[in-house]
Amino acid sequence: MKIIAIVPARMASSRFPGKPMKPIHGIPMIGHCYIRTSMSKLLTDCYVATPDRSIDDYIKSIGGDSVMTSHKHKMCHDRVVEAVLKLEKKKKFKYDIILNVQGDLPMVFPDMVDDLVKPLIKNKNIETTTMIDKIFAKKDFFDPNRVKTVIDKNKDLIFVSREPIPSIKKTKSNFRKYKHVAIRAYKRKFFTKISKFKLTPMEKIEGIDELRILENGLKIRTVFTRRITETVDTQHDLNKVSKMMTKDILLKKYKKKYFHYK
Repeated sequence: MKIIAIVPARMASSRFPGKPMKPIHGIPMIGHCYIRTSMSKLLTDCYVATPDRSIDDYIKSIGGDSVMTSHKHKMCHDRVVEAVLKLEKKKKFKYDIILNVQGDLPMVFPDMVDDLVKPLIKNKNIETTTMIDKIFAKKDFFDPNRVKTVIDKNKDLIFVSREPIPSIKKTKSNFRKYKHVAIRAYKRKFFTKISKFKLTPMEKIEGIDELRILENGLKIRTVFTRRITETVDTQHDLNKVSKMMTKDILLKKYKKKYFHYK
């Protein structure tokens, strides 16, 4: 079985321009995303997909794999589609499972990749998976940079939003709140199907890739992770992740080899 992880990244982030190359413990953020993702032993290939030469050059400078894509893409899913089609044409084969690991998740763990892939291998009825984790801080529930999720009894995704969902208006009791973790996986046939879908109304409003699938009436199985991780959308997030990674065991395994900045 051939499995590829694509890490989409671009310098022109509206909320935090240039963030893929921002250093965290001497390594650009995109470096952490790529290195840690590629540690998964289930992967056949791992590539960064980017429209920016600076990112492409960096990844190749550390011996990594990168593919150049168009600047026109509004959603990271579309960048992943372009990258996969380019690579499949070059390699003359199709991947069985495709992962989208966003380039602003520097604390991704290889077991998170594995956990998303395994349900697709084991269950013929599951076509796509996406990752969620528990919201611990109340401020994260109200933070529009954190994507909140609501799931059904089968752990399939009902809706995702940057707004605090479900509503706390009619309850004073505490209830479990979940947020999306920026990593997704698709079976090849499903990936082909959704690659033909156009940008949908809710997706355009929220800026969340999962909504294109939900708005077309398809199911997404969620996978819960106990890993404590964080996406980077602001300088504050970057500072927070940098502090979190001071005790990160995985970082110790590759920091010396990939240290980039003095």
